[in-house]
Amino acid sequence: MRMIAILPATILGCLAQLAAADLIGDGGFAAEGAAAAWNAGAGAEIATDPASRFMRLQADPAKMVMAYQLIPLHGAKALRLSYRARWKGVQRGAQMWHDARVILDFKDKDKQKVSGGPGHPNYNGTSDGWQPRSISMLVPEGAAFLEMMPCLFNAKAGTFDIDDISLVAIDPSEVPPKPAKSAKKETKIDAGGTPPQALKVQGNKILRADGSEIWLQGASVDSLQWSNTGEDIVNNVIGAIDEWKANVVRLPMVEQRWFGQAGGQTDNGAQYREIIDQCVKAASSRGVYLILDLHRFRAPKEEHVAFWKDAANTYKDNPAVIFELFNEPHDISWEAWRDGGDVTDKRKSGDTVAENAEKIVSFRTVGMQALLDAVRSTGARNLVLAGGLDYAYDASGVIKGFALKDKEDVANLAYVAHVYPWKSDWQGKFLDVAKVHPIVMTEVGCDAVRYSFIPANRHENPYTWAPDMIACIQKYKLHWTAFSFHRSCGPPMLMKGDGFVPTPFWGAFVRAALSGSQFTSDRLR
Repeated sequence: MRMIAILPATILGCLAQLAAADLIGDGGFAAEGAAAAWNAGAGAEIATDPASRFMRLQADPAKMVMAYQLIPLHGAKALRLSYRARWKGVQRGAQMWHDARVILDFKDKDKQKVSGGPGHPNYNGTSDGWQPRSISMLVPEGAAFLEMMPCLFNAKAGTFDIDDISLVAIDPSEVPPKPAKSAKKETKIDAGGTPPQALKVQGNKILRADGSEIWLQGASVDSLQWSNTGEDIVNNVIGAIDEWKANVVRLPMVEQRWFGQAGGQTDNGAQYREIIDQCVKAASSRGVYLILDLHRFRAPKEEHVAFWKDAANTYKDNPAVIFELFNEPHDISWEAWRDGGDVTDKRKSGDTVAENAEKIVSFRTVGMQALLDAVRSTGARNLVLAGGLDYAYDASGVIKGFALKDKEDVANLAYVAHVYPWKSDWQGKFLDVAKVHPIVMTEVGCDAVRYSFIPANRHENPYTWAPDMIACIQKYKLHWTAFSFHRSCGPPMLMKGDGFVPTPFWGAFVRAALSGSQFTSDRLR
């Protein structure tokens, strides 16, 4: 077993001249003082099981629990980092990066960050025992140290164990090259194509302006909900269209960044809005639709009315843009959902599962009708999507007297269902609604990780759930944007690594379906 120890600098200086020189060697966690050597903070300790001693991090909500090393590189040009990790019950905190992760950054001789790091491997839910990990990386010019920080970054709950860390200098030729970009890949934002036709709802169908029926199928391209600039967002939009054949892309975002009110914004949101506009152009010029999703939770507020008046006025003449009023309403009544009213600081009892670490507080909601009215007040006739209750899973209220009222001369409204394996009663929650109104699954997916916030009896193998879900989508021609066209945003992720390689447990099924593969099953949940 390989344990951790930092070798003396004189030895490291000699060994770094060899192709496989250890920068972290044997010892470490088995030795006295290992926690101190790794600058372990509160919540980090050396733990023991029958096989080994290892570093254990225990979550403390809203705090960063970590161990830390600044490792001198002594001229190494390339590195291979290996370790074992094990995680249990890790629940993400308020932000997407609040999870278990190994932060890896290069630093120069003055301890300043150098660009070109390998990223930060991250973990959620519960692993199936110890998982081996290995990363090969080139050392960027000017880097003198590798900062390594195993941590629980403001995670709500869980433990994260790490062991057998090894960092060795390798020959740069041993670092696998990044996959070459396809010569056929379209990289221009504006592809010069014809924008898609305007959409119109008729009964439970969505039609083009010429009267032909359309079936919207694509992916949710995430990162603008937590980032002022997105994470390769425009290229990911193009990848979802060109590589995965999506005819619709969902773009989650938030009003705070749109108006330039988030930390780090000094331009009143101009750059953020320009990036969104680039995504719209990337889709529209390829004949593809884009859903602008206000990615907020629980119930809408006055600031969301202001957002929709501004955003709808911006895109009211663009037939490619669809408006999703509010991401995931939950823990309110159907009356408050539609008409507004006071909401309490208590979660509703019943069959719902709390799907994030959001703090529940009391406030007054304006209701979803106010958001629809805000859109239509601008003259926008765009297709509008409205998600129901239980984190937008339950749309049943709209056929029980709580449907929104669109303008009679527009009547361009569909409803949303977010479907994951811990949700049941597909028939009652959205299939019955789909007989009357179009249903758009703007989030749907499954994961190989077992998330601790989901009751044990609601976990399901993704290799049985995914084909059944897609078969249901295809049988009833439900519109959908699979979640999430990102490499770390989940649950679940559609792709992994470089390029647009699908994850086997979900992405492979989605890509096959978008490419025309047919799935057959009558098994509902």
